[in-house]
Amino acid sequence: MSIERDIKTSQSEFREISTLLGDAMSQFAKLFQNEIDLAKAEVGNKLQKIGGALGLIIGGAVLVIPAIVMALFALSAALISAGWSQPLSYLTSAVIAAVAAAALVALGMNRLDMRQLAPRETIGQLEKDKDTVKGMVR
Repeated sequence: MSIERDIKTSQSEFREISTLLGDAMSQFAKLFQNEIDLAKAEVGNKLQKIGGALGLIIGGAVLVIPAIVMALFALSAALISAGWSQPLSYLTSAVIAAVAAAALVALGMNRLDMRQLAPRETIGQLEKDKDTVKGMVR
């Protein structure tokens, strides 16, 4: 009788272990799906930031061109009336325009920095999940 009872006990313990393992795997699958959803949301957020940065670059380029052209003409006219030669006046205006354009492009490029666009929250959460799963397996 003792052997039969031990066999029945072993079978019930096996069922309990398999049930616990099944539950753990089910929870891991849910956790993994939640992490995928988090990654999708975070990537979507980063794409919005990219779109905003590109919009700023394009908007700045489009809106600043007429203003810069008029300001450069006014600057060149002022320099010419102050006694500067025409070529030197126009060159000075062009250098000022180039500096303004470089500042706008640099600002836009800074906002597109890949380190700022990395999904840090998702990566951190995946690291925590990996540790959790390792703990569950032990």
